[in-house]
Amino acid sequence: MELEALANSAPIDACEKDAMQTACHKDITESPWDPSHLVAVYEKFDLKKMDGLLKQRSVQMAKALPNEIIVPDPTPKFVQEDFYDMCHKLVPVLKKDSVRCFLSLFAKYPRAMSWNLSITSETLSCIVGHDALRCSKAVLEGKMHKLHSLHANPNCMNPHGYFPIHEAAERFSVDMIKLLFRHGASANVRTVGNAVIEDLLPLHVAVENTCMHKYLEDNLSPTQYHRDYIYKLIHLLCLPEMKIFLDTIRLLAEKTDNLLDDLWNCIKERKLIQTSLLLLAAQKQIRKHDWFNTIMYRIFREAAALGFWSDNDEARKQLEETFHLVSIIFHVGEPLDKYIQAHSEVPRVEVLEHVSSILTEFGFPPKRDIIDVRNLRPYNCKISTNGLHDKGLVHATKELTEMSYLHDVAEKVLRKKVTGGWDPTYTRRSFFPYWRPVLGARCKVRVYPSYAAADDKIPLNLELLRKRMNNGPSLISSDIGLIGSIQQPASTHQSRKYCTGAFKTLAKVLKNA
Repeated sequence: MELEALANSAPIDACEKDAMQTACHKDITESPWDPSHLVAVYEKFDLKKMDGLLKQRSVQMAKALPNEIIVPDPTPKFVQEDFYDMCHKLVPVLKKDSVRCFLSLFAKYPRAMSWNLSITSETLSCIVGHDALRCSKAVLEGKMHKLHSLHANPNCMNPHGYFPIHEAAERFSVDMIKLLFRHGASANVRTVGNAVIEDLLPLHVAVENTCMHKYLEDNLSPTQYHRDYIYKLIHLLCLPEMKIFLDTIRLLAEKTDNLLDDLWNCIKERKLIQTSLLLLAAQKQIRKHDWFNTIMYRIFREAAALGFWSDNDEARKQLEETFHLVSIIFHVGEPLDKYIQAHSEVPRVEVLEHVSSILTEFGFPPKRDIIDVRNLRPYNCKISTNGLHDKGLVHATKELTEMSYLHDVAEKVLRKKVTGGWDPTYTRRSFFPYWRPVLGARCKVRVYPSYAAADDKIPLNLELLRKRMNNGPSLISSDIGLIGSIQQPASTHQSRKYCTGAFKTLAKVLKNA
C-alpha cells in the first residue's frame, strides 16, 4: 500500500510509525466516520503524508454520504452566490449535456458547486432543469475522477424550497425521474418556504401542470352538460400529445404514498380534471388495492352528508359528474390505457374514433363529433390551409415548422421520431404554457413568449427595465412583461435563479428595442 510504504520510508520514531501503520492498515470497508483514524502529530511528523491520509479518508466519507432527506438546504449563502456568478458558463454545457465539459467546469469552480463533501442541490436542480441526463447521471453517481467521489443527494432541498424531483416533474421528463428514483430519490418530499407554493408533492406538480395543457384549456368549458364534458375530457386525455404528461403522472403515482388521500382530496374539492388524470394514469395501483369501491362508497357517503335529494342542483350535478367519471374509468380504463400506450403516433381523428368505439362497447356512448379537431393546435400554430393536422408524422412535422418560435429546432431536427411517442421537447414546448408553471407561481420574474395569451402578459416598460438593469439583474421583477426574443428557461424559478446567464442577451434585446 502506498501510504504504508511512505510510513516505512520516513525517518520517524517507533510510536509515530505504529500510529501511521495502524491508520494505513484499517479496513476500507469500515465506517469512514470512525474517529480512530485521527493520528497525533509529532514534531517530526510529515504533514504532506498526513494530508494524503486525510484526503483518502475524505473520499471514503464522500462515497458513504447517505441520500437522506435534508430540509432546508444546508449550503451557505456564499456558495450559492459563487454558483450564480458562474452559472452563465454552466448553462451552455448543460444544453449540450457534455459530461467532459461539465467536469472541466467543476474542476475550475469546485467551491461554487460543492459543499461539505457533496455536490450542492442547487447544482443538481440546474442540471435537472435543463434535462441533461448524462450530466445528472455523473453527479448522482460521483464516480468520475474529477469529482473526487463527490455526488449529489437527490433528496436535498434547494434554496428555493423544492427538490430536484419537483423540477423533473415540472419538465415532464420521465427519463430524468427514473434516473432520480434509481439513485434513491423520494416521491414523497414536499415543497417548503415562501418562494414556492408549500406542501406540494412531485405528483401534485405534474398533475396541476398537466391541467394547463393547451388542449384542455381550449376545449373544456364548465358550462357544458356534465356527461358531454366528461366524454370530451376522456377523449382529450387519450390523444397522443397527452402521453408524456400521463406517463409522468403514472411514474410518480407508483412511488407516492397516500395516493388514495390525494385522489379523494381532488374529488372533495370538485377538481374534475385532476381526478380524471389520477384515475386514468394511476389506475393500476387503484385496482391493485380495490380503491374504486372505496372511492364510490365515499362519494355515496359525501352525497348523503350534503343532502343529495335537496334542491342543491349544483352539488348534485358535481357528484353525479364524479361518480359517472369513476364508473367509466372503472369499466373502460384498462382498454383505454392499453390503446394509449400502443398508439402514440396515430392520427388524432383515428384516436378519437377508436376511443368513442371503446366507450360505446362498454355502454358509455358519447355524442358524435364531440371534439372539434380544429381546436387541437399547439401554441402559436397557424391554421393550415389543408384543414386538419391528422395525417401522422408528416403533418406533425409541417405543423412544427409553422411554429415561429421553434424555427431553429424545426430546421435541425424536424421533430425527431422517438420510440414511445411524440418527441418530449416538442410536446412540452408546444402544448404546456411553461411561462406559468406551478413551481414558479410565486416567482416575481415573468418572461413571456410573444404567443402567450393576452391575459397572461404584463406590458413591457423598456425605460424602467433599462434603469433597473443599470442596478443589476437582481432588480428585474414583475415590472417586466413580454420579452418575446428571450428563450424561457426550464421553469420560471430558473428565470430568477439563472437570470445572470441571460443578462447579456437581455441587454442586446433592449439595445435594439
